[in-house]
Amino acid sequence: MTYQPVIPFSGYAGWVVLQNTQVAQQEAFNQSAEIQRDVEYFRENIANVTTAEELVSDYKLLKVALGAFGLDDDINSKFFVEKVLSEGTLDDDALANKLTDTRYFKLAEAFGFGNFDTPNTVLSDFPDKIISAYQEKQFQIAVGNQNENMRLALNLDAELAELVEKDTTDNGRWYSIMGNEALRTVFETALGLPSSVSSLDLDQQLSIFRDKAEQYFHESEVSQFSDPAKREELVKLFLIRSELNSGTTGTSAASNALALLTGSF
Repeated sequence: MTYQPVIPFSGYAGWVVLQNTQVAQQEAFNQSAEIQRDVEYFRENIANVTTAEELVSDYKLLKVALGAFGLDDDINSKFFVEKVLSEGTLDDDALANKLTDTRYFKLAEAFGFGNFDTPNTVLSDFPDKIISAYQEKQFQIAVGNQNENMRLALNLDAELAELVEKDTTDNGRWYSIMGNEALRTVFETALGLPSSVSSLDLDQQLSIFRDKAEQYFHESEVSQFSDPAKREELVKLFLIRSELNSGTTGTSAASNALALLTGSF
């Protein structure tokens, strides 16, 4: 049986508990029988795989490969996954470079089937990297089964920290956020935006996200979230607004917390 994360409270109070116990809970999750079976099989067999076709033909290996990048739902899309992997990332026309979801690019880049004569699967440290990512993502999914907002908050820290390091413009970073469903959900909620904003022209959306970021964080640049304290502030705002929107906590208490956080008293 897979370990079930313990989240005793919803909202920001639950997030604080999860943060304080995450290392111990992740370790307990990693020791679950199912996770152990998955990672042991991957570690023992991935070095024998040298083509995308071989990977997608092995369900157990593909499960870990996709799971490490949060692409679990693609497990039965073998033709699509094989095409993404086999074309690699070096050619501008490669499928991974055309997809708005950057997880596919990361998957293709990590395995290197279409980039090198000898793929990364044969490297000695390759299994550990993929397994670590797999364990982390599967723990997030398990957390999400208890509380989806907690999963989004966990996902935010790593993804946003990586995004701010991208060699691109700040507008480009905002476009990446708008095109990433998980990140977009966190930002829309934290900034008090309706989901209908996605129907607007992209330039209009960009302006709205920038204006709201300036209002709540006193800066409009995504690069501000390289600061862990700023990311924590974003998570706090997201979780408090989420509770207020869902009505799962006292309206007065949530409203007061939100007012204090946004300085609207």
